[in-house]
Amino acid sequence: MKRIIALSLAALVCVAALAAPKPRTLKSPDGRIVVTIDGFKYSVTADGQQMLSPTEVGMTLTDGTVYGGKAKLQKVRTRKVDENINTVIYKKAVVRDRFNELTLEYKDFSLIFRAYNEGVAYRFVSKAAKRFNVASENVTFNIPGNWPAVVPYCREYDRPIEKQIECSFENLYSRFNLCDWDKTRAAFLPLAVKAPNGYTLAIAEADLVEYPGLNVRNLNGSTTIEGFFAKYPAKEIQGGYNNLQGKIPAREDFIAKDCKPGAAFPWRVLQIAREDGELANSDMVYKLSRPSDPTKDWSWVKPGKVAWDWWNDWNVYGVDFRAGINNDTYKYYIDFASEHGIEYVILDEGWAVNKQADLFQVIKEIDLEELCAYAKQRNVGLILWAGYWAVKRDMENVFLHYSMMGVKGFKIDFMDRDDQIIVTFLEDCAKLGAKYKMLVDFHGIYKPTGLYRTYPNVINFEGVHGLEQMKWLPDGVPQVEYDVTIPYLRMLAGPMDYTQGAMRNATLKNYRPVNSEAMSCGTRCRQLAEYVIFDAPLTMLCDSPSNYLQEPECTSFITDVPTVWDETKVLNGRIAEFITTARRSGDNWYIGSMTDKNERDLTLDLSFLPAGTYEMSVFKDGINADRAARDYARQTLTVRPGDKVKIHMAPAGGWAAKLTKK
Repeated sequence: MKRIIALSLAALVCVAALAAPKPRTLKSPDGRIVVTIDGFKYSVTADGQQMLSPTEVGMTLTDGTVYGGKAKLQKVRTRKVDENINTVIYKKAVVRDRFNELTLEYKDFSLIFRAYNEGVAYRFVSKAAKRFNVASENVTFNIPGNWPAVVPYCREYDRPIEKQIECSFENLYSRFNLCDWDKTRAAFLPLAVKAPNGYTLAIAEADLVEYPGLNVRNLNGSTTIEGFFAKYPAKEIQGGYNNLQGKIPAREDFIAKDCKPGAAFPWRVLQIAREDGELANSDMVYKLSRPSDPTKDWSWVKPGKVAWDWWNDWNVYGVDFRAGINNDTYKYYIDFASEHGIEYVILDEGWAVNKQADLFQVIKEIDLEELCAYAKQRNVGLILWAGYWAVKRDMENVFLHYSMMGVKGFKIDFMDRDDQIIVTFLEDCAKLGAKYKMLVDFHGIYKPTGLYRTYPNVINFEGVHGLEQMKWLPDGVPQVEYDVTIPYLRMLAGPMDYTQGAMRNATLKNYRPVNSEAMSCGTRCRQLAEYVIFDAPLTMLCDSPSNYLQEPECTSFITDVPTVWDETKVLNGRIAEFITTARRSGDNWYIGSMTDKNERDLTLDLSFLPAGTYEMSVFKDGINADRAARDYARQTLTVRPGDKVKIHMAPAGGWAAKLTKK
C-alpha cells in the first residue's frame, strides 16, 4: 500500500510539472538585457547583474475579472522590430526603434513585454467587448538590494500619502538608500536607483491614456517600490487658487472608469543605463507612445522661443508708459520679440478676470484683438495663460474663439493631479488644439508620458522645479544640484518648461529670493547652457526685455539656439554633478555644459563632429564668475573633429558654444 501511494504521488508531481508553464526569456537585440517571465512574475538582468528581482504584475476589474493570478496562457507570439521613426517635434530628427517583443495571450487580456538595448517595458491590453472599470493594478518593483536612490518626493508631506499626489509635481530630489525611504512620503516618476556595478535603473511610464498616472511609495522599509494610483473622483468642484482648480471632496473605490473595449494600458518602463548620459539621451518614452496621425498635416506647429512676462513681473524700464498688464507693455514685448526673431509672446496670468474662471472676461486694460493684430504685423504669435477650470468649463468655445482671434496657443495651468479625469482632460485639450491649430503648454501637471508624440502641438510640459522657484526659494536650497539632475531623470520623460534665461545672476552665497526682480542661482553662462541642455520645443525667455537689451551678446546667443534638433549627443556627465550635451541643427552644432556647486574642469572631445573645419564661438565663465556670477568671457576657436578643448566652470557655472562649419 505504501508503495502504491508513493507511485501515485510521483505521478501527480509529474503531471503538475507538465502542466506548469515554463519560464520564458526575452533578450534585448544586443543580448545584454534579459527578461525572464515566469507566470505573472518577471525579473531583469543586465550583463548578468540582477536589476529587478522577480516581481508580480496584475490588474483587477470591478466585475472581478483578474488580469493575472490563475489565468491560463493560450498563445505566445514574438516579433522583432528594427525601423526608423521620422519625428515631428523632437530632440532628434530620426529615432531608431529596435526591440524584441513577447506577447502572452490569455482569454481576457494580453500581456506584452518589450526588450530594448536601453531597457525593458511591459503593458496589459484588454480583450473586453464592452466598457469596464478598473478596481486596481499591481505595479511593484522589487529591487535586488538596498541600493542608492534618487527620488522626487511629493512636497505635500503634511497630508495623508494618498493626498500628497494632488500636487504640481514640482520638487527637488532626495537621495537615500531604498530601505531609508520615508514611509510617510509619496513620490512621482521618473526616479532612479544605482546598482553595485555602476548601472542605473530608472523607472518611468509611457502612453498614459484615459487612465491615472503611476505614483510610488515604500511602506515597509524594504527594497520594494510600490506603485499606487489616484482613485477616480466621485465628484469634482471648482475651488483652489483663484477658483481655477478642480477640488475632489471624495473618490470612488476604483481607479479607472468606463475604459474602452480593447484598451491598451500604460507601459511600465525600466530604463537601464551603463552610463548616466544614456538616461539624458533616452528615447524610450517617445518610442513607446502612440505615433501622431500620419494623415494629418502638422507643418503648422511652429516651435520656438517665447518672451515671458510673469517671471520678471512686467518690469520694463526706460519707457514713457506705466509698465504692467496693459496693451502698452505687451506692445513693448512684441516689439522686442519681433526685433530679435522670437516667435511668441505670452500673456500670463492677469489678462482675464481670474476669480471668475471665465476666459471671456478680459480686464479693461487689455484689448486682445488689437494686440493680435499688432503682433501679426510683426510676425509674432501670442500665447494665453489659462487656468484649468476656466478651460474645462467651456473648452470647445475657448479654443474656437481665440483661434479665430489669431491667438496661437494656450499655457494651461493648475491641473495639479494625475487621476483619470485630468489625464483625459490633457488629451481633450490636445485634440482641440490640433483641431483649431493651436499649441498647448501644460503647467501644474504631472510628467509627460508621450502625448507630445501623439499630438505634436502639445509642445511642452512643466512638472519641473523650474526657475520660477527662484522668485521665492530660500537660499541654501540645492537648485544648482537639481539643475544637473533633471536632464537625467525628469527629461527622460519628455520636454520640460524650466523657463530659463535670467540676466540677473548670483553666486551661491549672494543669491536671495526677490519676487519682483528675480535672479538665478549660478553664473550667466549656466543660463546660456540651459538653452542647449534642456529639452523644450517651446522655450521661455524669462527675463525683462529691458534687461535683454542691456545684454546684446547673450541675447543674441539665446535667440539663435534652436529648440528642436536633428541630432542630440550627451558627451559626459554624472547625475547631480555635471552634464555636457551637444546638439546639431543642420550643419551647426551647439554644446552646453553645467556643473553643480563645485567648480569643474573638463576636457571636451570633439571626435563626434563630422569631417570639416568649424568656427567655435564660446561663452565661458569669467575669471571672476565665482564672485560676480554675471561675469563671462567670449572666445573664438577654429576646431576639427578629434580636437580636445579644455573647459573650466566656476561653482554653479556653465559653458556654451556654437560651432559653425566653415
